[in-house]
Amino acid sequence: MSFAQPRHHACRISDEWMFRGMRTLIIENELLRVTVLLDRGSDIVEFRYKPLDLDFLHFGPHGLRNPAAETPSSFTDSPYLDVFNGGWNEILPNGGPPVVYKGASLGQHGEISLIPWRCAVLEDTPDRVSAKLWVRPLRTPFFLEKTLSMERGKAALFINERLTNEGGEPLSLMWGHHIAFGRPFLDEGAVIDMPARRFLVHEAMDGYEPRRFAPESEGVWPHVPATDGGEADASVIPSYGETQAQEMAYATDFEDGWYAVTNPVKQAGFGIRFDPAVFRYVWYWQQLGDVATGYPWWGRTHVAALEPWTSYPTTGLNDAVANGTALTLSPGEVVETSLCAVAFTGNQRVQGISAAGEIKRSAQSAFYP
Repeated sequence: MSFAQPRHHACRISDEWMFRGMRTLIIENELLRVTVLLDRGSDIVEFRYKPLDLDFLHFGPHGLRNPAAETPSSFTDSPYLDVFNGGWNEILPNGGPPVVYKGASLGQHGEISLIPWRCAVLEDTPDRVSAKLWVRPLRTPFFLEKTLSMERGKAALFINERLTNEGGEPLSLMWGHHIAFGRPFLDEGAVIDMPARRFLVHEAMDGYEPRRFAPESEGVWPHVPATDGGEADASVIPSYGETQAQEMAYATDFEDGWYAVTNPVKQAGFGIRFDPAVFRYVWYWQQLGDVATGYPWWGRTHVAALEPWTSYPTTGLNDAVANGTALTLSPGEVVETSLCAVAFTGNQRVQGISAAGEIKRSAQSAFYP
């Protein structure tokens, strides 16, 4: 914990907050407020554009739960789903259902997404604030560090990350940023822009229907074969109540590393820049129109996620090793990368996002037929 400077304007930062027993970091300036649950995987549970009072992230109906304080009636190897509330989760080293890797049992989206992270405020000035967060998982010898920064006058969050294999043997991993968008941002629908070339649709899964996209099909983004035999436009997120569908797919072969989601009615959007040499895939996951029933959704979820990942598929680390997409680090090897997440206004399509968070716009409107 670091003592925050007593300031109520410009850039501000404090890790002295507590929410439902969880240490909480709040970073903000005059345009943007970001809330991070340090004791729950460094989840970003608020990414709010202040001028519109608009939080882009999905916020589940059961609210934010503290996994250390709420004991389930039976234990599971998928506690991630017990407390999933949307937001922005960082995941390492397993993406998907529980697996056993080299003798280590790794739960659903395990293992850093629910455990406490350490935090230290590095900068606290009116023009710039930053904090360093770091974590070592319980069952795998990785060390992940990240610095979150914000600058005056920019509706952007800057993230610099460093991942180290502290083990004495090569280790494979999946590393991802599970960014889930929801209502009210998605109420009127939205349009996705990203410079991917290939779009791979996941195979059929039990209980995962109806689907808009033909399972195991492939298209050139954003076009993809539809289940009705026609062609679907994957760049369109339908408005709430317009359709019911569940989707799982993967965008890849990026010309540049960014994506943007724009609601043309609200004239606002969220964009992120990432390194496509590290995060080579963007997972495309949707539960639209409260379609998903049973645990854990119970017919009350409207969510669309776009997730930069090193690897695929969503069936876990062992499958990523088998298909050759898992990232493997030698003993002592380090990977460094950076991301920039930005809120923006306007209803034009997006053509690019710079590392400084600058949006390049198209003359084309984001309104869709």
